[in-house]
Amino acid sequence: MDRYSNTEEGVLEQLREEFEGHRIWRSVRADGRLGEWVASLHDPKAGITPTLMHPTPEALRTALVQERARAEGRNL
Repeated sequence: MDRYSNTEEGVLEQLREEFEGHRIWRSVRADGRLGEWVASLHDPKAGITPTLMHPTPEALRTALVQERARAEGRNL
């Protein structure tokens, strides 16, 4: 994830470009702070699981790669 700056918005933009079949954002906790990195499936060709939530963008990206492989019938 080095094509964009290391800002949160840059990381979000990169994930959104790479995984266009998902809507990707940061959740907001009850105290107003940012929480999990979230991806909701919008294109069934892009994954199987409707919603993915992970604590870091790297973990979310790994899960999205696995979802793409599952949707394509491959196992990683």
